[in-house]
Amino acid sequence: MTLRLVEFVVAGNEASDLLPVRSPALLRAHGARRGFWTVLDEGPVEQCLALLLERADGEWVAHHVAADAGRENGRTEDGEALAHHDGWVYVFGSHFGSKAGPLRPRRAFVARFREDDAAGGTLPLHVVRNRFRLHRAINDALAAAPLTPLPAGERVRQRFIVETRDRGTARAKSWVSRLAEDDLPVNVEAAAFTPAGTVLLGLRFPVTAEGEPILVELAGVADMFGDGSGSGRDAEPGWPRAVGAYALTGVTPAGALTGFRAVAPTPDGGYAAVIGSIDAVGKGSVLLDDHPHGGQVTSRHVRFRHDVGPDARVAGKLVAELAPFHHVEGLAELDGRCYYVTDEDHRVALWLG
Repeated sequence: MTLRLVEFVVAGNEASDLLPVRSPALLRAHGARRGFWTVLDEGPVEQCLALLLERADGEWVAHHVAADAGRENGRTEDGEALAHHDGWVYVFGSHFGSKAGPLRPRRAFVARFREDDAAGGTLPLHVVRNRFRLHRAINDALAAAPLTPLPAGERVRQRFIVETRDRGTARAKSWVSRLAEDDLPVNVEAAAFTPAGTVLLGLRFPVTAEGEPILVELAGVADMFGDGSGSGRDAEPGWPRAVGAYALTGVTPAGALTGFRAVAPTPDGGYAAVIGSIDAVGKGSVLLDDHPHGGQVTSRHVRFRHDVGPDARVAGKLVAELAPFHHVEGLAELDGRCYYVTDEDHRVALWLG
């Protein structure tokens, strides 16, 4: 596959995920014929939303979107995944931690906004920090599924689970009760809503014992924002419920570990995805200290349908090898073309297929 590179500098930061703009009003406001949302993965979410836009003359430009999260300003970090649902754009935090642990409560959030609201002025952004409720729901789904996750390793367990519990206990945090000693740390990297309104979260970690990537399906994500209909920032939230956990089979190279890096719905009712390494090499990853064969994996573009077998497996199909890239963070299949965004230091790299 031949790819063309378009580079941007957006707040001196790298990008995660790629979500097509659906709002005609937003495109008109920028004189663009198409565009994508991306989220910059350093800093609070209200400072990390950006648009990558193709103008009518074919020129690509980037626009850093000003947003306001109200009382949650400055209280989040590490937005990783974007998804459309019911007129909203959702932003999911990684729910993970630094590469050496521990888990960070600031990363356990979901935010959303109306796309049309970005057409003028500061974008109102509703943020809900869930204090490890999604961590609990995901771990419960993994425990109930007929899958065997790859054991985290003792060092990972100590750094991410035990140390997080110890810190929370020392600070009398109520969320400590949502972390169990045998939990796995979860790293949410991808998200896509189903027609039923559930969300498929693609995990970079954990993976199965066979090294295959895992999807976790949750219901009730909209309930986090009140009654699920979008009314009122101060409505009492509900919390997501686990529907299931599934392994994507047939797309992981033999002997490798692959996690999700991106998931996007396709027009035929299926899903496209990028799978790749469970963490970046050379950056002090405790995960790779315990599982070194999870780092030297190049990215792959795959497809699947949400057809789950009785063994909780979902069959995947390879679309394209994205070698030599190890760090594809988002994809979109739009108007017969493939678009990818890669994780680069201090810049945003958009690749056009």
